[in-house]
Formats: sequence, structure tokens, C-alpha cells
Amino acid sequence: MVAQMANTSEPGESNPSLQNYAITASAVKLASLGLIICISLAGNILLSFLVLKDSSLHRAPYYFLLDLCLADIIRAAVCFPFVMISITSGSSWAYSIISCKIIAFMAVLFCFHVAFMLFCVSVTRYMAIAHHRFYSKRMTLWTCVAVICMVWTLSVAMAFPPVFDVGTYKFIREEEQCIFEHRYLKANDTLGFMLMLAVIVGTTHVVYMKMLFFVYDHRKMKPAQLIPAISQNWTFHGPGATGQAAANWIAGFGRGPTPPTLVGIRQALHNPNKRLLVLDEFKMEKRIGKMFYLITLAFFLLWSPYIVACYLRVFVKASAIPQVYLTAAVWMTFAQAGVNPIICFIFNKELRVRFRARFECCLSTQTPMESYCVI
Repeated sequence: MVAQMANTSEPGESNPSLQNYAITASAVKLASLGLIICISLAGNILLSFLVLKDSSLHRAPYYFLLDLCLADIIRAAVCFPFVMISITSGSSWAYSIISCKIIAFMAVLFCFHVAFMLFCVSVTRYMAIAHHRFYSKRMTLWTCVAVICMVWTLSVAMAFPPVFDVGTYKFIREEEQCIFEHRYLKANDTLGFMLMLAVIVGTTHVVYMKMLFFVYDHRKMKPAQLIPAISQNWTFHGPGATGQAAANWIAGFGRGPTPPTLVGIRQALHNPNKRLLVLDEFKMEKRIGKMFYLITLAFFLLWSPYIVACYLRVFVKASAIPQVYLTAAVWMTFAQAGVNPIICFIFNKELRVRFRARFECCLSTQTPMESYCVI
């Protein structure tokens, strides 16, 4: 009896320190996750509003960026609050098993959606640089819609099987969330899903490396500059000379006085704001490609620690993973939902210019945006 009383008193003496540590850890988790939710919702909503309202951003890369923003908004607004509730409930799931599977399905769905979308974006970025004429003709609004629908279909196909226990969705106490149960290799059925995610991310980087090599190989080639023929002297000799002068003038190949044959003829007015800027457009496509690669790199860096932890639980016993590392890895995956707007506004000059033009009250000066035409 005395031994039992001694045994019960020892844990009681250590309870205050453990409770203080648990309270501090929970407070840090709640504060950091709350900050992630605020940044994700504010940044992605602002970026989505800018893309929707500004007609100059209604182009293929920004349609894909809008889809990524909407996915991050839903993830931050729906999935993350349940993580906060589980933390306040003492690292437990207070709802039904079905609701846990639904939240886990959504978390995995958005993970695979980002991976598949970034892969498709990398392919379109390569086409915009290496096959620009084909890209400008084929990448219409409906093509983008088809690509987005295909990405969501593939993501659902990857995330839905575990709902029927082909791979188990359950609440993982160490992660404070409903997600895959990554069991040991002999009893594991989620290894294929993790391998697929790693293959997608790796293939995306291969496409960007191919695009980089293409730009490097063609760095000495000067992009085409269309310089129209100019004639200051409209004196022609021979049959049809006057007609040729008129044709040249109408085509826009002349400067100077109007040929006599065109006096009194209504001339077609060319839009002075439209210019064929092949070199500027090439630089713009490279800047957009750089922005999307940084988004891809951020996804890779923020999800890599968690993927490593998953593989360790598959091939090594779970007890070998420190709890601090696992918690940090999980929170890094949460942070991925809020980094895209930060990267976009820092590394995309066009978005900054359109932001200044849209919100003039925020900044006193703004840089005019020149329009361009795609050849």
C-alpha cells in the first residue's frame, strides 16, 4: 500500500511541470496556426480578388494561380480550425469517425491538388518558352478550365480510396489532425500514395530543369524584332507606282506626308497602345516561370520534412521520430497554404504594378503598365 502511494505521489510531483509544458506547447501551436490561417486567408483572398477584377491578368498562368489560391482558402478555412479544436480538446478528436475521414480526405485532396497543378503549370511554362506560338494559340480560357478539371479529378482519385479503408484515415494524436495512418512496412498500405507524391514533385523539377537548359542553350539568340520598312520619299517610277505607295502607307510602312492618292481617303486608325514586343513578352514569361518555380520549390521544402517523417514511420518504427521534429514538420505543411501570395507579390512585378493600380490609396505613386500583343 505504501509502495502504491509512493508511486502515485511521484507522478503527482511532476505533473505541474508537465502541465506547464503542455499548456505552453498548446499556446504556441494555437498562436502559430492562427497566424498561418490569417496570412493564408488574407493573402489568397487579396490575390484572388486582384486576378478576378483586373482584366489584364485574365491569362493562363493567372487562371492556374487563381485555382491554387482558392484551394488554399478552402484548406485554411475548413481544415485548420479542426486542428485548433483538437489542440484545445487535449489532442483528441471530439467528432465522429466519418467527419474525421472527411477532413482527412480534404487535407490529402488539397495536397495532391497542389502537386498535380504545379506539374501542369511547369509543362505550360515550358511550352510558353520553347513553343510560344503553339502556347499562345492553344492556351485559351477553356483549355485552362479543362486542365483545372483534370487536376481536380486526379486529386480526387488519389485521395478517395482511403475513405473505403484502402489506406486508413484516422486521427493521429502526434500530428493533431486526421490524416493517413502511416503504419510499419509489413502492415502499410499508404506507401504508394507517398511514392506518387514524391514522383510528381520530382517530375515537376525535371520539367523546370529542361526549361532552364532550353533558355541557357538559346541565350545568345536574339528574339525577333519586327522593324517595318520606312520610306521618306514617296516618289515611285513605272506602272502602278502610285498604287504601291498607297498600299505601303495603308500597311503602316511609311512615315511622312500622305501620298497624293490617299488624300481624302479615310485611313484605318491603328491602336497606339498596342505594340508587338516579342523580347518583353519573352522576359515576362521567364519572370512568371521563375515565380511558379519558387512556388514549387516552397512546396517541396515545406512538405519534405513531413514526407521524410512518413517514410521513417513506414520503414522504421514510429518511436524513432522525435515529437518536436514531427510537430514542426506538420506545421510546415500548414504554412504552405500561406506562402504563395507572399512569393507572388515579391517576385512578380506585374502583380505589384496591378496592385498599385487597383489600390491607389495604398501607395502615392504608381508605374504605368504597358499593354502588349501576342504574335
